[in-house]
Amino acid sequence: MATKSSGTSPDKRRKYDEAFKVEALRLASESRSTQAAARQLGISPKLLYRWQQAQLVAEVGSVEVARDPEVRALRAANKRLAQELDILKKALVIFGQPTR
Repeated sequence: MATKSSGTSPDKRRKYDEAFKVEALRLASESRSTQAAARQLGISPKLLYRWQQAQLVAEVGSVEVARDPEVRALRAANKRLAQELDILKKALVIFGQPTR
Protein backbone atom coordinates (compact mmCIF):
# COMPACT_ATOMS: atom_id res chain seq x y z
CA MET A 1 0.00 0.00 0.00
CA ALA A 2 1.08 3.61 -0.25
CA THR A 3 1.42 4.09 3.49
CA LYS A 4 4.59 3.64 5.44
CA SER A 5 4.85 3.22 9.18
CA SER A 6 7.45 5.30 10.90
CA GLY A 7 9.10 3.04 13.45
CA THR A 8 10.96 5.83 15.24
CA SER A 9 7.98 8.02 16.01
CA PRO A 10 6.18 7.21 19.26
CA ASP A 11 2.80 8.39 17.95
CA LYS A 12 3.06 6.07 14.91
CA ARG A 13 1.88 8.61 12.34
CA ARG A 14 1.46 7.26 8.87
CA LYS A 15 3.48 8.88 6.12
CA TYR A 16 2.14 9.05 2.58
CA ASP A 17 4.30 9.30 -0.50
CA GLU A 18 3.74 11.94 -3.17
CA ALA A 19 2.18 9.48 -5.62
CA PHE A 20 -0.51 8.61 -3.06
CA LYS A 21 -1.18 12.30 -2.36
CA VAL A 22 -1.49 13.09 -6.07
CA GLU A 23 -3.90 10.19 -6.60
CA ALA A 24 -5.90 11.21 -3.51
CA LEU A 25 -6.20 14.80 -4.75
CA ARG A 26 -7.26 13.57 -8.20
CA LEU A 27 -9.91 11.32 -6.67
CA ALA A 28 -11.15 14.13 -4.43
CA SER A 29 -11.44 16.51 -7.37
CA GLU A 30 -13.43 13.98 -9.39
CA SER A 31 -15.60 12.96 -6.45
CA ARG A 32 -18.77 14.74 -5.42
CA SER A 33 -17.56 14.89 -1.82
CA THR A 34 -14.10 15.21 -0.34
CA GLN A 35 -15.32 13.29 2.69
CA ALA A 36 -16.48 10.40 0.49
CA ALA A 37 -13.10 10.34 -1.27
CA ALA A 38 -11.31 10.31 2.09
CA ARG A 39 -13.50 7.43 3.30
CA GLN A 40 -12.76 5.51 0.12
CA LEU A 41 -9.02 6.02 0.61
CA GLY A 42 -9.15 5.22 4.32
CA ILE A 43 -7.73 8.56 5.43
CA SER A 44 -9.02 11.42 7.53
CA PRO A 45 -11.08 14.05 5.68
CA LYS A 46 -9.12 16.73 7.55
CA LEU A 47 -5.89 15.37 6.10
CA LEU A 48 -7.32 15.46 2.58
CA TYR A 49 -8.57 19.03 3.14
CA ARG A 50 -5.06 20.03 4.26
CA TRP A 51 -3.55 18.49 1.13
CA GLN A 52 -6.10 20.34 -1.02
CA GLN A 53 -5.31 23.64 0.73
CA ALA A 54 -1.57 23.07 0.27
CA GLN A 55 -2.10 22.32 -3.43
CA LEU A 56 -4.18 25.46 -3.85
CA VAL A 57 -1.57 27.62 -2.11
CA ALA A 58 1.13 26.09 -4.31
CA GLU A 59 -0.90 26.91 -7.44
CA VAL A 60 -1.85 30.45 -6.42
CA GLY A 61 1.27 31.42 -4.54
CA SER A 62 -0.21 32.88 -1.37
CA VAL A 63 -2.54 31.85 1.43
CA GLU A 64 -4.51 35.10 1.27
CA VAL A 65 -5.38 34.67 -2.40
CA ALA A 66 -6.21 30.99 -1.87
CA ARG A 67 -8.70 31.88 0.87
CA ASP A 68 -10.33 34.75 -1.05
CA PRO A 69 -14.03 33.89 -1.53
CA GLU A 70 -14.09 35.36 -5.02
CA VAL A 71 -11.15 33.22 -6.13
CA ARG A 72 -12.80 30.14 -4.63
CA ALA A 73 -16.07 30.90 -6.41
CA LEU A 74 -14.29 31.43 -9.73
CA ARG A 75 -12.36 28.17 -9.33
CA ALA A 76 -15.58 26.29 -8.57
CA ALA A 77 -17.26 27.82 -11.64
CA ASN A 78 -14.24 26.97 -13.78
CA LYS A 79 -14.29 23.36 -12.57
CA ARG A 80 -18.03 23.05 -13.27
CA LEU A 81 -17.65 24.50 -16.77
CA ALA A 82 -14.74 22.15 -17.52
CA GLN A 83 -16.90 19.19 -16.49
CA GLU A 84 -19.77 20.44 -18.66
CA LEU A 85 -17.39 20.80 -21.61
CA ASP A 86 -16.17 17.21 -21.14
CA ILE A 87 -19.78 15.97 -21.10
CA LEU A 88 -20.59 17.91 -24.27
CA LYS A 89 -17.52 16.51 -26.03
CA LYS A 90 -18.55 12.97 -25.13
CA ALA A 91 -22.12 13.62 -26.28
CA LEU A 92 -20.84 15.00 -29.58
CA VAL A 93 -18.91 11.78 -30.19
CA ILE A 94 -21.89 9.62 -29.28
CA PHE A 95 -24.47 11.54 -31.31
CA GLY A 96 -22.08 12.15 -34.19
CA GLN A 97 -21.83 8.44 -34.98
CA PRO A 98 -23.82 7.30 -38.01
CA THR A 99 -26.93 5.24 -37.30
CA ARG A 100 -27.01 1.67 -38.51
